[in-house]
Amino acid sequence: MDQAIADSIEFDDARGLSAAEVGERVASGQTNAFTADSSRSAWNIVRSNVFTLFNGIVGACFLVLLLLGRWQDALFGVAALSNAVIGCVQEFRAKAALDRLALLNAPRARVRRDGVDVEIAPSEVVRDDLLVLRAGDQVSADAVVVDSGALQIDESMLTGESDAVDKRPGDEALSGSIVVAGEGTARVVRVGAESYANAFATEAKRFQLVSSELRTSIDRVLRWVGWGVGPIGLLVLNAQMMVAGGWVQAWQQGTWSQAVVNTIASLTAMIPLGLVLMTSIAFAVGAARLAGQKVLVNELPAVEGLARVDVICLDKTGTLTAGEIRFDAALPLAERAGWQQTLGWYGAAPDANATAQCLREPFPVEAPLDASRRIPFSSARKWSAVSFAAGPSGTWVLGAPEMVFGDVAGDAGTELGAAVTRLASSGRRTLVLAHTDAPLDDADVEAERFPAAPVAVAVLTFVEAVRPDAAEALAYFRDQGVGVRVISGDNPRTVAAIAREVGLEVDEGYDARRLPDDDVELGEILEQHTVFGRVTPDQKRRMVTALQARGHVVAMTGDGVNDALAIKTADIGIAMNSGAAATKAVARLVLLDGRFSHLPSVVAEGRQVIANIERVSMLFLTKTVYATGLAVLFGALVMEFPFLPRQLSITDGLTIGIPAFFLALLPNTQRYVPGFLKRSLSFAIPAGIVIAIALTVYTRFALGMGLSVEQLRTGATIILAIVAIWVLTVLSRPVTRVKVLVIGAMFIALTAIFTVPALGDFFQLRDPGEDGAVLITMIVVVAIAAIEAVRFAHRRFVRRLLRADAEGSRR
Repeated sequence: MDQAIADSIEFDDARGLSAAEVGERVASGQTNAFTADSSRSAWNIVRSNVFTLFNGIVGACFLVLLLLGRWQDALFGVAALSNAVIGCVQEFRAKAALDRLALLNAPRARVRRDGVDVEIAPSEVVRDDLLVLRAGDQVSADAVVVDSGALQIDESMLTGESDAVDKRPGDEALSGSIVVAGEGTARVVRVGAESYANAFATEAKRFQLVSSELRTSIDRVLRWVGWGVGPIGLLVLNAQMMVAGGWVQAWQQGTWSQAVVNTIASLTAMIPLGLVLMTSIAFAVGAARLAGQKVLVNELPAVEGLARVDVICLDKTGTLTAGEIRFDAALPLAERAGWQQTLGWYGAAPDANATAQCLREPFPVEAPLDASRRIPFSSARKWSAVSFAAGPSGTWVLGAPEMVFGDVAGDAGTELGAAVTRLASSGRRTLVLAHTDAPLDDADVEAERFPAAPVAVAVLTFVEAVRPDAAEALAYFRDQGVGVRVISGDNPRTVAAIAREVGLEVDEGYDARRLPDDDVELGEILEQHTVFGRVTPDQKRRMVTALQARGHVVAMTGDGVNDALAIKTADIGIAMNSGAAATKAVARLVLLDGRFSHLPSVVAEGRQVIANIERVSMLFLTKTVYATGLAVLFGALVMEFPFLPRQLSITDGLTIGIPAFFLALLPNTQRYVPGFLKRSLSFAIPAGIVIAIALTVYTRFALGMGLSVEQLRTGATIILAIVAIWVLTVLSRPVTRVKVLVIGAMFIALTAIFTVPALGDFFQLRDPGEDGAVLITMIVVVAIAAIEAVRFAHRRFVRRLLRADAEGSRR
């Protein structure tokens, strides 16, 4: 323990700092203020959209053309710049919206100053402040525990250790860790940038790349193209120099400049720049749309992850129910003096949870009780115990019947079991108040146990209002093939009754106390059952892990601190804004208005993103394939490249770039299936080869017919434009009104370019002549027929893949 920590322990004033002491520390800069991005930083956004390998290649080509005086052929540079600007603007807009929501969603810190507990912003905590810690709190600064009442802290986000750690006076409580049980106070010893959590940039950043098949697949394609650009560029340059008369003659006669222009045209066509842009825009727009629905996206790629979810685990309280618990009734079972007074103490306790707080009105405190020893409530134990210095004698235990009395609480042959079974089956939440004559001693508190032979004094029932939108949301998941698992710490019968009320077809819930320790067996049980009760926080996490081990992509929703570990472990963690700060901190999505009805739209948004990107990727990858094919074929056959860069800008912009922007944002409810890149390439490769071969054959025949260079290039541009428009149409099916407008507008724009004289002169388009027109028509018809055949084979191939995947899932 360092000296600063040792010195801090000398502060034993239970009143905390005074206002004057706080002012001194603020003046000396000993505050917890720390500026950390809650989203991607501005530099990261600019870097990811501007400073990339392929932008570097495009920029170099752009400069070369400007130096050669061929600014007309450098249009692709403007397009690349526009892409980068659009990408930055979209992400900045999303960042601004998400940062505003993140600010509203920031947790609070509880400190004791001048003997009064107050809640302040974490940035207002100062060195030597006395933090008041309760279950569900997130430690806002590094501190040393001063007082502990069975205090347990989960430091898994910082240390990787999943088990909660018991904290005693003198132990460290690290910033960013989560109080999962008990209560206590801790003296702050390190603040701001010096604190443990802020010392690591990766922990300070809220936006981090999560598992993303889209990003991984696109990066793989870019690596492939990156490796090919160099050698293919040399092959094409050599061929163009040979066509120009050879390296020496081309240099002497100045025809080398056209060879360089042709090479640049082939290289820039190979780079799928727009695919990266479309992916970033789709992520950003998806996150911004969800922000408009009061859904905070902590990590942009999580939008894609939503599409992959096939099992969603729901915590009952706060998710299926409104989270507003109301006391219902008390059923006395045995006479014990002071039981109502004890319930009043539980309701008035400063660390009372939402359930215990419901006891305040029906059991008001008439004479305050002083607890001599107590064991605070723990979501793992599901009970708490107290002995009083004066008043009701013995030990009083309040908790879940099954956790206090074991199997007796579920045996309908006993008085307690009959009452609990009957009340829980009606959907009520049940607790039992038990009593033992022996008071708690220090050994009991240390071991977290209550004296033997408890007697059930009363069964307490509570009711929760079912969310009115829960049934509709669950029906959506059922229709979409998303499995639902309801897991709760309540009585299994209570959970099952609530599940039936929201439309799930279940009989009795599965008691989590009977769950096996083996994860394989656990996974099998999770496949067979839907509702689970008496689940501990660690079991929730194990259940998520077991489902993932069986190939499922799991979403976990919840609002309590007992859900935090499972939410962090799940592929997509979803927290309610009304929940604990710790739960929201580890979640990738936060439902800011707590409406469960948002979940269907959340999943739908993710499916729209990935389904549209898959469609758009086929356009860009088809272009990459045919551009690469043309470069290799014309380089190997030593033929002059049939396009100017400006002519390729026509086809790139009007058949891929502009329509792809609209297609990426259209509604799409197609369910996600793994294998995005395989499906995309299974169309793009054969379609790209068809186009490359068609243009090569056309060029051979056009040269044989004696067409001029301008006529040949015009014909090649017409063929590529029409066939690319057809590819766009094929991939847009089923064609809707919006898609007809987009495709129609692109076709009109292409027609204008080929018919308006000024545009024809700029793009160097010439009438190919009657013979050229016949050749162009023949090539176009054959290419379109081949594209239709490719699409027909591709659909059958994809159906076969999906069928095999479905059969594998059933096995």
